[in-house]
Amino acid sequence: MSAKAICEATGKDLLNRFLNSGGSAVKCQFATVNEDTEWKALVANNSWLKSERLVVKPDQLIKRRGKLGLIHVNSDLDNVRKWVDERRGKDVQVGRATGKLRNFIIEPFVPHKQDEEAYVCVYSHRHGDTILFHHEGGVEIGDVDAKALKLEIPIERKPSLDDIKNKLLKHLPAEKQMFVAKFIQALYEVYVDLFFTYLEINPLVITRDKIFILDLAAKLDATAEFMCKQKWGDIEFPPPFGRDAFPEEAYIADLDAKSGASLKLTIINKDGRIWTMVAGGGASVIYSDTVCELGGASELANYGEYSGAPSEQQTYEYAKTILSLMTKKAHPEGKVLIIGGGIANFTNVAATFKGIVKALQEFQPRLVEHKVSIFVRRAGPNYQEGLRVMREVGSTLGVPIHVFGPETHMTAIVAMAMKKKDIPELPEASHTTANFLLPDGMQQSTTPPRRTSFNSSDDKQKSASPSGDASVDGSTVKPLFSTGTKAIIWGMQVRAVQSMLDFDFVCSRNEWSVVAMVYPFTGDHKQKFYWGHKEILIPMYKNMADAMKKHPEADVLINFASLRSAYESTLETLQYPQIRSIAIIAEGIPENMTRMMIKSANDKGVTIIGPATVGGIKPGCFKIGNTGGMMDNILSSKLYRPGNVAYVSRSGGMSNELNNIISRATNGVYEGVAIGGDRYPGTTFMDHLLRYEKELDVKMMVLLGEVGGVEEYEVCTALKDGRITKPLVAWCIGTCADMFASEVQFGHAGACANSDRETAVSKNKALAEAGVHVPPTFDELGVTIQRVYEDLVIKGSIVPKPEVPPPTVPMDYSWARELGLIRKPASFMTSICDERGQELLYAGIPITKVIKGELGIGGVLSLLWFQRQLPKYACKFLEMVLMITADHGPAVSGAHNTIVCARAGKDLVSSLVSGLLTIGDRFGGALDGAAKQFSHGYDSGMIPMEFVNTMRKKGQLIMGIGHRVKSLNNPDMRVQLLKEYVKEHFPATPVLDYALEVEKITTSKKPNLILNVDGVTATAVVDLLRNSGCFTQEEAQEYIDIGVLNGLFVLGRSIGFVGHYLDQRRLKQGLYRHPWDDISYVLPESLMDNR
Repeated sequence: MSAKAICEATGKDLLNRFLNSGGSAVKCQFATVNEDTEWKALVANNSWLKSERLVVKPDQLIKRRGKLGLIHVNSDLDNVRKWVDERRGKDVQVGRATGKLRNFIIEPFVPHKQDEEAYVCVYSHRHGDTILFHHEGGVEIGDVDAKALKLEIPIERKPSLDDIKNKLLKHLPAEKQMFVAKFIQALYEVYVDLFFTYLEINPLVITRDKIFILDLAAKLDATAEFMCKQKWGDIEFPPPFGRDAFPEEAYIADLDAKSGASLKLTIINKDGRIWTMVAGGGASVIYSDTVCELGGASELANYGEYSGAPSEQQTYEYAKTILSLMTKKAHPEGKVLIIGGGIANFTNVAATFKGIVKALQEFQPRLVEHKVSIFVRRAGPNYQEGLRVMREVGSTLGVPIHVFGPETHMTAIVAMAMKKKDIPELPEASHTTANFLLPDGMQQSTTPPRRTSFNSSDDKQKSASPSGDASVDGSTVKPLFSTGTKAIIWGMQVRAVQSMLDFDFVCSRNEWSVVAMVYPFTGDHKQKFYWGHKEILIPMYKNMADAMKKHPEADVLINFASLRSAYESTLETLQYPQIRSIAIIAEGIPENMTRMMIKSANDKGVTIIGPATVGGIKPGCFKIGNTGGMMDNILSSKLYRPGNVAYVSRSGGMSNELNNIISRATNGVYEGVAIGGDRYPGTTFMDHLLRYEKELDVKMMVLLGEVGGVEEYEVCTALKDGRITKPLVAWCIGTCADMFASEVQFGHAGACANSDRETAVSKNKALAEAGVHVPPTFDELGVTIQRVYEDLVIKGSIVPKPEVPPPTVPMDYSWARELGLIRKPASFMTSICDERGQELLYAGIPITKVIKGELGIGGVLSLLWFQRQLPKYACKFLEMVLMITADHGPAVSGAHNTIVCARAGKDLVSSLVSGLLTIGDRFGGALDGAAKQFSHGYDSGMIPMEFVNTMRKKGQLIMGIGHRVKSLNNPDMRVQLLKEYVKEHFPATPVLDYALEVEKITTSKKPNLILNVDGVTATAVVDLLRNSGCFTQEEAQEYIDIGVLNGLFVLGRSIGFVGHYLDQRRLKQGLYRHPWDDISYVLPESLMDNR
């Protein structure tokens, strides 16, 4: 949602901070009271409360407070406090809504005369802003639209003082006109600068030289928060009066803000029996409509939607929130959960359903306790697997689950859930999804079936105009898309591009429709895609200018930029005359920016589809991005060839459902466009309906409108004046809005009625009166479309034509694997880490548990190296080893190499590797050898003296014995520390004890033949593996054999090597050259003999 109402106190605070009217407007002084306010603290912070006469009123988005007796004026502090305390926390009925008064605003009373009250209002619409002013204001103002003077301000224009005076203030006394004009001018500047969408002040008190803002109502464009956060501060958008804000709603709003998907939840009746979990903004409204139409308005518990490809974890959190609300209070008749949605364009149904299933399993006991019945209807990418998973869980959950796919009308499950319709026997679950490549029935027979098809005039169009333009009554119609349409894609949208190419292929286009991609965050290169079985390369450009210059044939740009950059990238696109159409996918672009884009596009004659849309599709020609969904839906809805029915919809998600409905009721879609769910779509219903009216092959049209806005009335006018003559079937969703006690903002930003005329019920009535075929409910939409279509067939407008099977499009390997159609041995196997889910796992342990459990580096090593959580003493020992082996000065070979590389200007990784490559038997790599030698000696039963003698006879050094510097007389403190810790904490140390006995023998011969760090570490690790109780003897030996001990030295010493690299760079040491006097230069032996 974009336009959101704010509290009066919030609006006055913004005006106090940013309104610069030249001193005429008095700053608003106010104090706010809520349920937690203490009067003593309030008075201490607002001393004026004790001296001023006061006004107090609720500040909870309540309209006409004066007429409702909810304003207390000209009172002192004691009476104000008494008035508030009598009402705070008490229920009050306002219209049909009943709610508790919780927030109040107290202001100084402004004495004034009745003739000093005025009215001013600024509101936004598609073509600009309107300022209303009436010289009489207050409670009894009446029909302000009829009384007030109006000043229309076009987009990107500002009103002059003369405009304001001449058009708005002519009924004001002359001496007041100038400073009031300055006030209105400054007010409008704040309105634009802070992205207000509505601002009303009534009354506005105008004295001889001052202006007082008494009552204020306002809305802000919430999507502009990323631009206005610094100016707005922390803005709260309160719920409508009569509907409390629930913490669960705030939680979902927070999830939504952190996600690229859309997650919405509004709790209408927490004790309701019917709960919904619906995918898609348009579909969610239709499900609510259907519940209300079937008499369930009083039992509907919530409105909400999830869309935009949420992850499994996000869907789990969303479902868990709804189930927790649903199972708080029992209902004598049990409860119903409707998990519904249209046919998804790109959301992986199986992934989202897995999240829902996880939540259902978690709440299983409570679902049984509350006698919950679940009804599911969904389709889209991977829906077969999703429905299978849902059916499978239904057999184990202990609650009835009824699962349906695209063969069932979208809202049929609502009537089943409310026992208005019998539940059909579930069709036998498909055990395969291999029919992905061909639509149902096409693989059953080799004889192409016949369909009721269209009387194609495609050849007529081509012969009439070489460019493919059609001629109707002498006027040339340029199709929006054709079989030759070429597009440039803005954004790294590989999946969407491949989907477009597959559509092109199945439509038997001669060439693919995507000629280039633009992405500023990468260099120019080629991106690989598939054209049928063949691989092709599509160029990717960093700059749009390069793409446009090298591909002048492209006339469509599909803009996948984010809401923050879609505006700039669209304006840049409009600089290139070759572009005729732009599709803007992003949702949440600030409305002021959208309106400026529309104006600029209109000035240049460019068609904009969106924002907030999935796009559009012209079967057999071209599709935008992800429109139409996966190939199975394109085939089953026969979108690979044109039909005779053209549609226009606001909802992108519902466009796919319309494809399905139209393909089942008629010969198919000719063209379909989803104009977008924002308040100001780039093109309107009329723009497309008038195009369809002139298209020869369009025999009938379908319009899916919604609550909010008045564009549908323009369609009524066009029908009456003859601009539209073809049969039109229409339905406006959102009929349930009239049945709610408080205002509900639906999923689309524009789906909110601001007057009776904007309600879906009023629109449907007006359309029917204008001659449109309007079904009784959305459930009957398909029936109505079929009836109109069959009438056209009877009249001969449409003639049967054979169905021609389309080419088979190969399925991508990744998607075939997702569907479970193929299997392939993995190239890699791993058992220590899994990053695929919502949270990183180390050996099955979530990273949050690793951090919160304070496992430390030793704990992480135990998980990643040993695949289990070792005891704390073991983890501490591993950390000690890392600390002790971290460094041993710059003179050792590894550190020396690292330093030389660093001084040669090499990078950190190269320098580190040069040091690591020196690790071996002679330097640092003796741990594995020491472990094997000492454990073999101990295990074979050799006494230490025998062990030493055996090694001497073999001519082998004893690994882990000896040091160049340290000796019995100069002991190594690192060894001492390790020995003391191991002896104190390890349950047993037989191999270490054996090594210490060996040390006694070797040091008796030479005092520096001590057990060194490698030796004590190696033997201690062997004792740990064998005696900790965490490993079998076979596992312990395997870890020794595969080199885990050397890993400890490598990891520890890497710390020191990195330190030496950083030290050399910090000291800015130059290239190292070894001094001559440290090198012994000798001649080859052969030359020495000759000499």
